[in-house]
Amino acid sequence: MEHNIYLYILVMAGVTYLIRLLPLVLSKKEITNIHVKSFLYYVPYACLAAMTFPAILHSTASIYSALAGLIVAVIAAYKGKSLLTVALLACAAVFISERILPFLH
Repeated sequence: MEHNIYLYILVMAGVTYLIRLLPLVLSKKEITNIHVKSFLYYVPYACLAAMTFPAILHSTASIYSALAGLIVAVIAAYKGKSLLTVALLACAAVFISERILPFLH
């Protein structure tokens, strides 16, 4: 399991690097198309999300606590909170929900 994480990080870094490097190598002039610039800007975030999302749902004792943490993190991030605040709030949501869930069953 530990090796998979490093492999994911390595693949994400490679894909991100190649997608940003290839247009610069293949094109001698500056990229002015806003659609191409937008695509190149968001690709790293999309790759990271695609690789981490499955792990989010399977990283806790219950899918419900994972969903609680995910929902809290998305709301906090949407409200513009810092990365540290988002992570702490998500961890707190998972911790609290895992303490409450046994009593609900």
